[in-house]
This record gives sequence, C-alpha cells and structure tokens, in this order.
Amino acid sequence: MSSATIEVIEASNYRLKGDITHTSVPFLWQQVMSLPFAVEQLEVSLQHTTRFDSAGLVMLIHLLEHAKNRKCHIMLSFIPKQLEILIELYNLDSVIEKHI
Repeated sequence: MSSATIEVIEASNYRLKGDITHTSVPFLWQQVMSLPFAVEQLEVSLQHTTRFDSAGLVMLIHLLEHAKNRKCHIMLSFIPKQLEILIELYNLDSVIEKHI
C-alpha cells in the first residue's frame, strides 16, 4: 500500500499522491486541514494517485467544500478512470463537473 499525501507545488497548485482510500483518508484529511487555501482558485492534480475508493471520493468532496468555505475554488486535473467510475456510480457528476 502506498501512503497518501497532498503536496503544495506552489500557492495555486497542489498534488494528491498515492492510494486515496479508507486507510489513508484520516491522515490525508489532517494534511488538508493544515493547508492555507490562500488563493481564489487552485489546481489539484490527481495524476499521481494510484487508487481511489468511495472514502477517497467522499474526502475529495469534503476538500471541495472546505476550500469553498475559505472562498477558494478547486479545479481538479488528471482525474483517474477509477474515480470517474465512482463519480458516475454515485451520480455525483453535477457536484464534480464545475471542478473539472
């Protein structure tokens, strides 16, 4: 299992890495809560994620809301196929579409 992290590339560019699953979400969320979200819009790249499960999808939705509450809009890039399937399965297209 790969450990999950969120890395700040620059003030407006973050990167999620690793397995975003029920085992990594609690630790990953602690990292997210410590981020400043100091810009109006930032990009979160999912290019280096290796796996997503439903807990990872829920965390991603909470990340979008957390940033929104701080007046920061997140744009997601490099959405993996596994996450696309989960988004469709849970009928969350309308929630995610404005972040792609």
